[in-house]
Amino acid sequence: MRALTPIVASHGLLLLLWFLAAEYGGIPAFILPSPAATVQTLFSDTYAWGLNTYVTAAEIFVGYVAAVIFGILMAMIFYWFRWISILVFPVFVTLSMVPKVALGPLFVVWFSYGMGTNIFIAFVISFFPILLTTWRGLREVEPELLELVNALKASRWQVFTKILLPNSLPYIFSGMKVGSILAVAGAIVGEFIASENGLGYLMIQVQAVLDTAAMFMAVILLSILGVALYLGIVLLERLMVVQDARID
Repeated sequence: MRALTPIVASHGLLLLLWFLAAEYGGIPAFILPSPAATVQTLFSDTYAWGLNTYVTAAEIFVGYVAAVIFGILMAMIFYWFRWISILVFPVFVTLSMVPKVALGPLFVVWFSYGMGTNIFIAFVISFFPILLTTWRGLREVEPELLELVNALKASRWQVFTKILLPNSLPYIFSGMKVGSILAVAGAIVGEFIASENGLGYLMIQVQAVLDTAAMFMAVILLSILGVALYLGIVLLERLMVVQDARID
């Protein structure tokens, strides 16, 4: 409860500053709408908030889960087969340096419009940090510990589940946290470029008519989705790390 106090206080202060600036700052409503005007947009059927929020949430979640699974599996492959990492990892580094916005039009040509393209962009943009941190975590395990379990004739799967994975958890969750932020950004980038639904698509539509209140509401809902995903990862981390500590 004590940990929530500064979080609630800081967000409350932010809302207060927003209210004061909108009501008494002399700023036009089309530039900075009031909190009340922003919330009122939720009760309008014009924006289809339920559908657009669901589409964006699905794109973020599916793309992110795919990135976590593929990133961890690829890190395992790199760890067990060094020659593959020597050949493939430089390619991943090069591709990760390419701005995903620049690749957006190409993804549209390949996959057309829709959720599939946005899921793929969310996957691509969040995959590399998870791969990188997981691979580093696997390599940070003490060599003496690995020599001991190998001397005991442990199988590769036993080495991974009993030694490598538990010792790599801090690195894995670090990459997952960074990846969650990037997945949200990737989904929105995809919706800006190629979508017919979603919060990003809605923001483009209301921007044309300077409906700033709806834009603010879309940003708030997007932030809620991102925070919910991040907090879910934090909760999972605490459960797994505490359980692993109890087992030890």
